[in-house]
Amino acid sequence: MQKLFQYFHKFNPLTKDALNAIAEISDIIEIKRNKDLQSIGQTCKTIYFINKGVARIYYFKDGIDITESFSFENNIIARVESLFTGKPSRKAIQILEDAEVVAINANQLFKLYDTYPEIERLFRKIFEAAYVETVNRIEGMQFHSAEERYNALLNEAPNVLMKVPLKYVASYLGITQVSLSRIRGHR
Repeated sequence: MQKLFQYFHKFNPLTKDALNAIAEISDIIEIKRNKDLQSIGQTCKTIYFINKGVARIYYFKDGIDITESFSFENNIIARVESLFTGKPSRKAIQILEDAEVVAINANQLFKLYDTYPEIERLFRKIFEAAYVETVNRIEGMQFHSAEERYNALLNEAPNVLMKVPLKYVASYLGITQVSLSRIRGHR
């Protein structure tokens, strides 16, 4: 739980009581690579923190597997559109290498907001940061070339090519594997 608490501290320090309350509604899970942490069609009721490993959110469009996002160690992953609406998601979370994650029960977490306003503030800040990241990703697709998006991904996650299959990297960038090979060849 120490890595999770350090992650929280970057956004908003919590009291020991608040940290203990979160620990009580959390479980540590080990999951093997290429397994879905949450499947398409499930309603998201859990927020995950990745202690070790890599995960991605993906969906299918016209039968094509599309990667929406990656989450690496020391980051949160959740399908927030399902978490906040209570509706089943059309997306899944897949583990890309053997992983250890902290699973936080979202319903119990939201109940803690009334008792611990600092927890509500913390998760507001986490979700705000995730929203800004999503907007930046959309703008990147709109305004930047594939090569610029590739370079931005490498700056953000230097080990991505060692941890993630190239087909998922290409999908995330919105390009084919052939185009990704060309871009990589220019470097």
